[in-house]
Amino acid sequence: MNSDKTVNGVDLSAAPDENLSQRGAQRRDLLRAMAASGLLTLTGTGLLSVSGQAFAQTPKRGGKIRVATQSASAADTLDPAKGALATDYVRANMIYNGLTELDSKLGAQLALAQSIDTKDAKVWVIKLRSGVQFHDGKPLTPADVTYSILRHKDPATASKAKTLADQIKEAKATGPNEVTITLEGPNADLPVILATSHFLIIKDGTKDFTTAVGTGPFKVKEFSPGVRTVGVRNEKYWKSGQPYLDEIELIGIGDESARVNALLSGDVQLINAVSARSTERIKTTPGYTVLETKTGQYTDLIMRDEGGITGNTDFRRGMMHLFDREQIRKTVFRGFGAIGNDQPIDPSNKYYMAGLPQRTYDPEKAAWYFKKANLPTAPLQVYATPAAEGSVEMAMMLQQIGPKAGLNLQITRVPADGYWSNHWMKHPLTFGSVNARPSADVLLTQFFRSDAPWNEANWKNPKFDQLLLAARGEPDDAKRKALYGDIQTLIHQDGGIGIPMFLSSLDAHTTKLKGLGSIPLAGLMGFAFAEHVWLDA
Repeated sequence: MNSDKTVNGVDLSAAPDENLSQRGAQRRDLLRAMAASGLLTLTGTGLLSVSGQAFAQTPKRGGKIRVATQSASAADTLDPAKGALATDYVRANMIYNGLTELDSKLGAQLALAQSIDTKDAKVWVIKLRSGVQFHDGKPLTPADVTYSILRHKDPATASKAKTLADQIKEAKATGPNEVTITLEGPNADLPVILATSHFLIIKDGTKDFTTAVGTGPFKVKEFSPGVRTVGVRNEKYWKSGQPYLDEIELIGIGDESARVNALLSGDVQLINAVSARSTERIKTTPGYTVLETKTGQYTDLIMRDEGGITGNTDFRRGMMHLFDREQIRKTVFRGFGAIGNDQPIDPSNKYYMAGLPQRTYDPEKAAWYFKKANLPTAPLQVYATPAAEGSVEMAMMLQQIGPKAGLNLQITRVPADGYWSNHWMKHPLTFGSVNARPSADVLLTQFFRSDAPWNEANWKNPKFDQLLLAARGEPDDAKRKALYGDIQTLIHQDGGIGIPMFLSSLDAHTTKLKGLGSIPLAGLMGFAFAEHVWLDA
C-alpha cells in the first residue's frame, strides 16, 4: 500500500539545496521527539525535499506523456481503498489527495490537513485546508474525511487497509472545518498512515467507482480496467501552478523487456520496475536515463504454513541457508540493493536491528535442517514470475544448489499477467514482492499480523501480535526500537519468509521528462510523480 504525495506551497522553480534537505530531516526528527514527549503538532504548508536535480529548472506547462507500469488487470480500480498494484497507486495519487503526504525522507507533511495536533498520540485534532474543491466543484468538508476514513472499517468495503483502520475507534466532525480521530490505543505513526494511498480522501457517500471525483491534480477522462487510464489537468488544483502536464495516459505492460522496448521506441516516456540487467542498454541509448531509488522493497520466498512441509520451522531455516545473498546481489541485481536477513525491516530504517546475526549461505547446514524436518524425497514445486523482480533467477539458483542439501526443487515459471490474483499466496511455495511501506508499523501490520489479509506465510504468532501493539504505542523511542528488535528476531527465526535482498527501484524515462525525484517508498516518486513532472521540449 503504497502511498505518497509530496509537495505544498514551495517555490518549485528553485532547486532544494543540501541545507534544505537537512532542514527537512531536522523537522522530521523534531516531530518524532514531540511525539515521544506526548505532544505532536503538524502545521504550515509542508516542505518538499527531493533530489537536487529534480527542480533544477523552471517547470514548463503543457504536453502529454504515456507511462507504463509493470502491473494492470481487469481488477484495476478507482477506489483507493482497494488498490493493490502499482498502477492502482499511481492512478489514485493522480486523482485524490490525502490529509498528509510523504516527503523524500518518508516524513509526513501536511496536504489536505492544515494542521494536526495531539497530546497523547491517541486523540488527533485535524484542521482542514480551506478553499479545496473536488473536481465537480464541491468544497472539501469534514464529512468527506470521516466517510473516507471510516469506510475502511466496514468489511463490505473490502479495504486493503482494514487492519490499519481497525486502530481507529472514532472519526467525527468537531467543527465546521475540523475532524477529530480517536484511536483504540496510542500510535505516533498516524500522520504517516494517513499519507498512504489507501487513505486518500473521496467524496462523502461515494459508492460508484466506474469513474472518480477527487481533489487531486488530474481528473479522469477515461478509465478502462486492464487497458488504460487517461487523466487531464485539474485547472482548479489547490496547489498553485500544478500540475504541469496537460494529460497523462497510464497503461500496464507486465513484461519488463516489452516495457523497456516501449520506452526506447518512444511509445511511452516513463516506465517503472526496470530490471538491473536493462540499465546499461537504457543509459547508453541517447535521450534516455535511469533513476535509482533505494527502498525497503523486497522479493521474498514464501513458505506457507498450511499443514505441509513448508510450515515446518526447520525446513524454512534450511531454505534460507540456501540463499547465496552476495551472489544474488552481484549477478541478479547487478550490484543494486542491500543484503537482507529474512526479516522485513531494511537497513535504512531507524528501527533496523543491526545486531541480528546475518544468516549465511551454508548448504551443509541446510541439509542438517532438512534432515531434521524429514524433508520428503519427492520434488517440491516453487512458483516464480517476472512480476516478482529476480524471483525466477533466485529460484534457478536454489534449484541448482538444492541437490547439495538433499532438496529436489522444481520451478513453475508463471507469466506476470495474472500472477498476483491466481498464484500469489495460493501455493505452499511461491515468491512474493512487497513494496516498501512508510513505517515499520504499517509494514508489519499489513503483512505479518495474524489476521492481516496479506499475511503471506499464514504465520500466526500471538507474541508478535502483542509486541506489535506494544511498539505502536510506546512513546519512548529507545524502548520502541528494542520492541522492533524483538519483532525482527521473531520473524527472522520463524516468519516463514526468506528475504535475501532489499531492492532499489529503477525508473527509466526520456531525458525530456523533468522533475522526477526520489521518495524511498517506491519508484515513480512513491507512485506520486504525476503532479511534479514536466516536459522540456
